Amino acid sequence: MINRLIGIIYILLKKGTVTAGELAERFEVSTRTIYRDVEHLSMAGIPVYTSKGKNGGISLTEQFVLDKLMVSDEEQQRILTALASLQETGASEEGEILKKLGDFFKAEPVNWVSIDFSDWSGRHKELFEQIRESILGRRVMEFDYYGRYGEMTKRTVEPVQLLFKDYTWYVRAYCRNRNAMRLFKVYRMKRVKVLEEIYAMRNIPLQEPEDQMRTYTEEEMPEVVVWIDGREAYRVYDRFEEEEITRLPDGNFEIRMRYVLDDWVYGMILSFGPSARVIGPEFVREEIARRIGEMKELYFEGE
Repeated sequence: MINRLIGIIYILLKKGTVTAGELAERFEVSTRTIYRDVEHLSMAGIPVYTSKGKNGGISLTEQFVLDKLMVSDEEQQRILTALASLQETGASEEGEILKKLGDFFKAEPVNWVSIDFSDWSGRHKELFEQIRESILGRRVMEFDYYGRYGEMTKRTVEPVQLLFKDYTWYVRAYCRNRNAMRLFKVYRMKRVKVLEEIYAMRNIPLQEPEDQMRTYTEEEMPEVVVWIDGREAYRVYDRFEEEEITRLPDGNFEIRMRYVLDDWVYGMILSFGPSARVIGPEFVREEIARRIGEMKELYFEGE
């Protein structure tokens, strides 16, 4: 409906006076719907009126200028920028709306973000297109999902939001299997299907997590101190915040970080190979050593 209302204003600004029949044909609705739209526009303070006679129809007052309707220059730019950013996610209608509002405001949007959902195989781009289709169309989605311990379950969900947090994409959705809002890691979603069923939005908060998205205490996130070889500088600044990094006199790094100690954290430390050494706490050193021992047995078993 919003797109149609903006479209009506756009056409009236371009053509001056248009009949309800022309607008009904253009937007593939009834003339009754067009007159209802005119009422909505009038109630919103837009000076639209109808006239009868040979040259009659629907028009805007000659003095109408959209950029004076209590929308400052900064607010205009924010509107345009928000639409430009949304367009980056692949949303289909925003490009047309963006062009119309750009003409209204006589301004160009600042496209401050660019998102590339593709990977070398092309599978991830298709996955994000399915998620976008499901969210924007309010269509139910099914997929197989791997939990944090590797167990797989089939889920039927009503997705409401795509979220990027801490290097990871998530889908917020109402899970019909759990009867609650859940958060799913995108790359654990397998064999995704977008169903024809349309769901109604539920009045439920979006905060309930499926994975570790809650706030943890310092006791739950002990400080881990890691030495990292200076030759890994590019990875150090990619991975850690400045306040976590200390450059040592010899050019190497000391990292002091607080994380929930899970497989991801241990895997991240081990990914540095011989270029990293845990200084403390001792139980983290012991766990890293245990995992290295298991890896050694795996590679040299039977020799």
